[in-house]
Amino acid sequence: MSSEAPTRLARRLGLRDAVVLGLGSMLGAGVFAAFTPAAEDAGGALLVARALAAAVALANALASAELAALMPESGGTYAYGRARLGPFWGFLAGWAFVVGKTASLAAMALTVGSYALPDHARPVAIAAVVALAGVNLLGITKTALATRVLVALVLGTLAFTVAAALLGGEADPGNLRLTRAGAWDVLGAAGFLFFAFAGYARIATLGEEVRQPARTIPRAIGIAFAVALAVYAAVAVALLLVLGPAGIA
Repeated sequence: MSSEAPTRLARRLGLRDAVVLGLGSMLGAGVFAAFTPAAEDAGGALLVARALAAAVALANALASAELAALMPESGGTYAYGRARLGPFWGFLAGWAFVVGKTASLAAMALTVGSYALPDHARPVAIAAVVALAGVNLLGITKTALATRVLVALVLGTLAFTVAAALLGGEADPGNLRLTRAGAWDVLGAAGFLFFAFAGYARIATLGEEVRQPARTIPRAIGIAFAVALAVYAAVAVALLLVLGPAGIA
């Protein structure tokens, strides 16, 4: 299949837009909410859980990138399952993706509400969903522009926070000491942290909206994943140095 196969959608997005949309999905609720429950489970093995989550996410991301190169069309998981395994499995994969993303949406919206107005988290969460749905209805270019602004704000905030943590005089290298944790606890923590990586699948759904998708989508997945991996590593180390596992939990 040609990377510029006929499509019902307009190919308006380039590599930078695809990377930004992927980062917008990956640097969301996970970086602001996943570390606390992960630290509750893994304790001093938090970095081990993060490495495990990253390894599983990397395998998944590489598979998504390869499938996107082979089948550069809209639909992502649904399209891949239908083409490689048959209509039933494509249907099942598509609905599993929708259900999973709906749960992720609820978690992200409630995280916004919990940060912005803790006593009224649910109304704020609903308002956030409605507002972003309205932005999406304006078209993919408006969505990409809004995501670019949000990603810049998030990266700037996290960079400032990490710098403050490392330079504030309260960092204790002893907090990075690895302590024992049960295998089940580490796996549970890795599950929470995997949620923080999972946005790369969003890029794979853009097969009919990016230019040269067979080349652009795999590259965008790789770049977005690498940036998110570096950000999560920096945040995890900064949190551990200042708060320690118990403080994060």
